Amino acid sequence: MDMKKCEFWFVVGSQFLYGPEVLETVAARAAEMAEKMSESKLIPCRIVYKGTIKTADEATKVMKEANFDDNCAGVITWCHTFSPSKMWIEGLRLLQKPHCHFATQYNRSIPNEEIDMDFMNLNQAAHGDREHGFIAARMRLARKVIMGYWQDEKPLKELGDWMRSAIGYKFSRELRVMRFGDNMREVAVTEGDKVEAQIKLGWQVNTWPVGQLVEEMNAVTDAEIDAQMAEYNEKYEMATDDIDTVRYQAREEVAMKKMFDREGCMAFSNTFQDLYGMKQLPGLASQNLMSKGYGYAGEGDWKIAALTSVVKAMTEGLEGGTAFMEDYTYNLDAGAEYSLGAHMLEVCPTVASAKPRIEVHPLGIGDREAPARLVFEGAAGKGIVATIVDMGGRFRMIIQDIECVKPILEMPNLPVARVMWKAAPDLCTGAKMWIMAGGAHHSVLTTAASADMLIDWAEMMDIEVVHISNETTVEGLKQQLFLNDLAWRLK
Repeated sequence: MDMKKCEFWFVVGSQFLYGPEVLETVAARAAEMAEKMSESKLIPCRIVYKGTIKTADEATKVMKEANFDDNCAGVITWCHTFSPSKMWIEGLRLLQKPHCHFATQYNRSIPNEEIDMDFMNLNQAAHGDREHGFIAARMRLARKVIMGYWQDEKPLKELGDWMRSAIGYKFSRELRVMRFGDNMREVAVTEGDKVEAQIKLGWQVNTWPVGQLVEEMNAVTDAEIDAQMAEYNEKYEMATDDIDTVRYQAREEVAMKKMFDREGCMAFSNTFQDLYGMKQLPGLASQNLMSKGYGYAGEGDWKIAALTSVVKAMTEGLEGGTAFMEDYTYNLDAGAEYSLGAHMLEVCPTVASAKPRIEVHPLGIGDREAPARLVFEGAAGKGIVATIVDMGGRFRMIIQDIECVKPILEMPNLPVARVMWKAAPDLCTGAKMWIMAGGAHHSVLTTAASADMLIDWAEMMDIEVVHISNETTVEGLKQQLFLNDLAWRLK
């Protein structure tokens, strides 16, 4: 997805009561606001003024047009004057794109000398936005509400983050996931209802036989491998003399990308239990593909593969990185409680603290040759881990706030990419709550996306969300999970 092609429609509410001069002023100001907000570095896509709504027919027409415009990623509404909310009912009922109600006003301050009845009639956002907010609440519509002055950093940051969530929504509805083989045998949490995932999340999840990938690999030319090797040498430190093994990873990557491009896939999964005809489990190949925006997860975990690519899409251009992650082991020393996350091979280098090294080491699992992989330490910084699990009848997203740290140990005999972090509210309490909620051992670790971005995305997708933060308690989470279970059973 090209984020620059996406746009958000700015639809403003008013009515004929105030006369043509007022409506001309509303239109001019709305166009100015859309243009100036689009210029902010906090706003990732263009905001386009799409008219002032004065009748029910106008509201219905613009929302229908938004639904069928491929470039429109969401609708932002605001009421400059009073806008009777009954006129919005059919349009809002039909709207199928993410909706943000930006409660703001054109003037920052009340002008002491200028304020009169004409000013009051024109500047009724405090009046109009409450009427507009009521109808969305009455209709039980999912929407984002932002309040603040339209030129201030805080509301613009909130609006920009919501826009990124909407980009994730658009990307999700179009996402195709390629599975090489099935899930790892006997693993529960990586399973899930793929039909429900396509209905609810838009993900088209299908399986391609590993043998087809092997056929594609056999057709890769030496010239294509040479070009891929040149990319590896430019991006990474070549810390091995076993070039033939690295070239095999290059062959795997070229073949997989050809299949992804042909099928329109932006996420993939595999499992070391199904490597028929392959000499190595794709390590370096998978890592470098993830650095280009593809989502991946091991053990056939298509849900996390898809979520990884969605988060990468919504955070395009932001500082930080996003990676497939797995909880491996803990450090439980008092005062130094940390999680160590890694995977056998496949952690995305966008979360690295320094230039990754290409190394070759035995894997010890999968019964194949020692594969090449990227080895690095994760960068320090605040982030989140998120997972999606199938609870039977609904999907649940679990998000946990974390702080990545420089690993407290060198671990010279662990030749994998690894990230160490503090979990909120603390390691033991946080792990307990993650387990209580059914959180998987696989997750997406990101220092680019915020929890609010993923919460907004989950609400757009209409799935359950649980957020574990410094304020979350075991008792509070128990009650939330109980009430959530009741609420979602009734939906």
